[in-house]
Amino acid sequence: MNRPARYWRSLDDEGRVQCTLCPRACRLRPGQRGYCFVRANQDGRLVLTTYGLSSGFCIDPIEKKPLNHFLPGSAVLSFGTAGCNLGCKYCQNWDISTSREMERLSDAASPGEVARAAESSGCAGVAYTYNDPIVFAEYAIDTALACRERGLANIAVTAGYVCPEGRRDLFSVMDAVNVDLKGFSNDFYRTVTGAELQPVLDTIMWLVHEADAWVELTTLLIPGTNDASSDIRAMCRWIVGELGPDVPLHFTAFHPAHRMLDVPATPSRTLARARLIGYEAGLHYVYTGNVHDPAGQTTHCPTCSTPVVARDRYTIDAYLLDEHGCCPVCGTRIAGRFGERAGDFGSHRIPIRLSSHRDVGSVQ
Repeated sequence: MNRPARYWRSLDDEGRVQCTLCPRACRLRPGQRGYCFVRANQDGRLVLTTYGLSSGFCIDPIEKKPLNHFLPGSAVLSFGTAGCNLGCKYCQNWDISTSREMERLSDAASPGEVARAAESSGCAGVAYTYNDPIVFAEYAIDTALACRERGLANIAVTAGYVCPEGRRDLFSVMDAVNVDLKGFSNDFYRTVTGAELQPVLDTIMWLVHEADAWVELTTLLIPGTNDASSDIRAMCRWIVGELGPDVPLHFTAFHPAHRMLDVPATPSRTLARARLIGYEAGLHYVYTGNVHDPAGQTTHCPTCSTPVVARDRYTIDAYLLDEHGCCPVCGTRIAGRFGERAGDFGSHRIPIRLSSHRDVGSVQ
């Protein structure tokens, strides 16, 4: 449904407006939609056309976001809408992010209904994911505020391609953020995602140094595209130098999708090499994803190397942290936000429809 947008300004001629949410700064005549497709000029005013509509709701593990240092083992209610402000050739959710059919938005829920569903299902919080919450920022912000009233956590999974005003408003109501740092060259961003690198780096630095949210980063390694050792090393050194060594970094495996079906899947050895480069650069927490690699998904103490949170994909096999989130062997505090114990949701995935099942049973 249409809802007035918050991030835009009027232009001088013939009812045109300019969206100010993301660096694309789309200029729209009446009736036109932006690059993301979900923001439109309606009679000289910008509206969000997907407020209160979703492409689907699903209860799944927080590790799937991926977040390894935020409430391990907990369940979150995940949802997205449609559209995206990037044009990644390899998008894993391309049917949602590139959708031009509002029929993809098959479920409807107000912010309060989303929060109530998360609470009644026993979830620790709500994850704004599948497509980027930046493009449905007004809906995400209102839902996050409703969740906070119920003591629920808010998690954003984002590419970070946003202007300062929207960045502040959206991420100030988030408790954890995973930013998809898609590569470390502007050429890669321009040719493969249709965007620019610097605004993403600006978002990441702002999140780490100025926001209250816990931050983790993810890079999908695509063979022959962004997996060169020199690029990975430069990225890891930037993270250590600009953000600090405690920001977790996830290297995940590419699987052929969308317009890159001719590119092979990422070999496990590429992920292992990237993880080693991350540690050599000084990072304390480096993970692998989208593959079966318990060693690469386990959290180790950066001081004594004790495995303090052992994982097998999305399942917590062992949780040794004390009530302060410290290593039981040497006492080093592990960076993150941990509970006294891990959740036991495991690797389940439970799709739900809020429009027809307003009361969902507990997952715990």
